[in-house]
Amino acid sequence: MPRALFDDPNGTLAMLRDSVEALAARSPGPASLRSKRSRQKDSDAALWSAMAEAGWTGLLLPEELGGSGLGLTEQAVLNEALGRALIAEPVAAGAVFASVLLREAGPSPERDRLAIGLAGASLRVSPAWRQPSEYSSGGPLKSSEDASGMVLDGELQFVEAAASATDFLVVAPLGDRAVLLSVPASTSGLSFDERAAVDGATLGTLRFDRVRIPAERILSRAGGVDSLVENAVLHARVALAAELAGIAGKAVEMTIAYTKDRVQFGKPIASFQAVQHRLVDMWSDAEFACASVVNAVTRHAQGDPRETRLAVLAAKARSGDAATSICRRAVHLHGAMGFTDEHDIGLYLKRAIALSATLGAPEALRLEFVELERAA
Repeated sequence: MPRALFDDPNGTLAMLRDSVEALAARSPGPASLRSKRSRQKDSDAALWSAMAEAGWTGLLLPEELGGSGLGLTEQAVLNEALGRALIAEPVAAGAVFASVLLREAGPSPERDRLAIGLAGASLRVSPAWRQPSEYSSGGPLKSSEDASGMVLDGELQFVEAAASATDFLVVAPLGDRAVLLSVPASTSGLSFDERAAVDGATLGTLRFDRVRIPAERILSRAGGVDSLVENAVLHARVALAAELAGIAGKAVEMTIAYTKDRVQFGKPIASFQAVQHRLVDMWSDAEFACASVVNAVTRHAQGDPRETRLAVLAAKARSGDAATSICRRAVHLHGAMGFTDEHDIGLYLKRAIALSATLGAPEALRLEFVELERAA
């Protein structure tokens, strides 16, 4: 079956895959997702704690900050396995994105507190950096600074696990620069609301009403929002692409198994040439998605920033398209039962749709790819 294949001389990657399968056997992903949806929760606290115990939430954090000190290859393998198991926790945002922001911030007691808490799951740290669109009723986040700290007013959108968060990593514009702030969820003047996403998760909107942040909670500064979050976005997109590739591969596997068992006209439908052609197309799309993830990780390891960015854009776009199209075809080949909520294949489709839109839909990423390529 399609998999992202990396060299694994010491068996670390195989152990990561095995650990995800072991956790999924104890806490099946589809059951967790259905439970969160029915309880209207944005995260499974017990599952997240188990993931932290396994070292997954701090995979990219250095060991001195409580993390595993591993790299993008291990993160890609982990996320692919999570996608296959449909463990639909906000790893890309709450672990990958947050970890990169924290490890790149300057040393401080507050940075260390957040990183160690994130790795050990004593804290839930949610990044918040996306300004509301022009069609939103809320105003963009604005900030001002004085000797004692900063004051925030406005909104930030698309915040994952907002209700579960103990702390937010807020990226605030400040003139022509940007600042990374630690904002506890209990801060006076901070509120949020949520809306349901297509996969049963929730997305939050943070509202800041004259929220004062003391100077010791300023973690880092940069030349602008884009430069502050650029590396975190890149890592998170690779994680999302890998998770989407895992969803695609598992959907192919499930569909092949079903079509071998489903009998029509006295034969398994997998023996029909028309069905075989569809399965081959699905398998090919999943293989290309996995290969694009491997290419993105390889380019990153080679250290060329432009080539890395191009490869990551391509991987996220290809994996998003592959996962959603494969899952749609899988639902069709499952027949009427594929449309029922009781069957897991529909959950894979919904998760694929949600992840494909996160941090850039395929169409937008392709446009960004073309612009970057032509700029050379």
